[in-house]
Amino acid sequence: MRFKVSSNKLFAQLQALSKVISSKNSLNILECVLFDLHDNLLTLTASDSETTIQTTLEVEEAEGAGKVAFTARMLTDTLKEFPEQPLVFDINDQNFGLNIISDNGNYNFVGTNGLEYPQMPAITEDVHTFEMEANTLLTALNKTIFCAADDELRPVMNGVYFDLAEESLTMVATDAHRLVKYTNTNIKGEPASFILPKKPANLLRQVLGKEEGNVSITFGTKNTRFDFGQTILICRLIEGRFPNYNAVIPKNNNNIIVVDRQTILNASKRVAVFANQGTGLIKLAIGENTIHISAQDIDFSTSAEEQISCNYSGPSMAIGFKAPFLIEILGTIGSDEINIELSDPSKAGLIVPTTSEDNEELVILLMPMLLND
Repeated sequence: MRFKVSSNKLFAQLQALSKVISSKNSLNILECVLFDLHDNLLTLTASDSETTIQTTLEVEEAEGAGKVAFTARMLTDTLKEFPEQPLVFDINDQNFGLNIISDNGNYNFVGTNGLEYPQMPAITEDVHTFEMEANTLLTALNKTIFCAADDELRPVMNGVYFDLAEESLTMVATDAHRLVKYTNTNIKGEPASFILPKKPANLLRQVLGKEEGNVSITFGTKNTRFDFGQTILICRLIEGRFPNYNAVIPKNNNNIIVVDRQTILNASKRVAVFANQGTGLIKLAIGENTIHISAQDIDFSTSAEEQISCNYSGPSMAIGFKAPFLIEILGTIGSDEINIELSDPSKAGLIVPTTSEDNEELVILLMPMLLND
């Protein structure tokens, strides 16, 4: 086999694909990227046995056809040092030796028979399909994935839950301390659901930024498949029943504080520097049109406090939150203003954007921390 390809174009594709490859593989060949040449199309595949990503690019002066696998690290380490130029890949069909021919030299190493590479799994049982815009899926993942857990005892919480209904798509993630619920009423379908693990969700975030158009999502009982542009991502789903997220979102948080998001975010970051390193507790004392933010670390005799303006006329109250959680939530919401909805200091607070797109709704729940005073 032989073909010519742009060094930058191939490196960009290999860099994206190599992120799926695990440092601990059950099969040595999974440390490789599969090259599949057919006519002037080169299909590249990488996998960790649970998640597989595949993309296709056009090449020039293609001769022959076949499959051969090359170590991903060797390829990326070589290609990242090239300035943009055409490279010729000359592959020996008998011993799978590779000769990369550049403007200035040759680079040789040996691959593996591509027929040994695992095939992509098929989705054949209880199949459902729907479509959504690539930018919408990227937005939804960005607003949810940060709340997914890393809990070996409750694996169903280690991903993003897709809940498709006749009137909307809802995506939910939670780690038991926080819960985020994103709803889009433009996406509808036959009622069905699945839990997307964090790793493929993060891979999607990395590759969707350059995509336009729609993403076709097909899922069954064990796997889901995302088709967009020249790329396919297929992964094993998390099996189990996701928690009833609607049951834990409080409905009677009638004390609503309206505040500038960037103002409270910046103030929280400054005050959090002085919080106890173990608990990360910061206190929000809420009064008429003011929020008094404070933190202290008794062990090191440090403390900080700051007062910001808000729009609030309800009863005074004080509530504690874990600073890293609050800061991450405030950094995720895109609205200029947010509503903080509370009932009492012992119950979960809701943080929602004051304004959002007509077809979107975002609700984030944050559990409070106990205040000693």
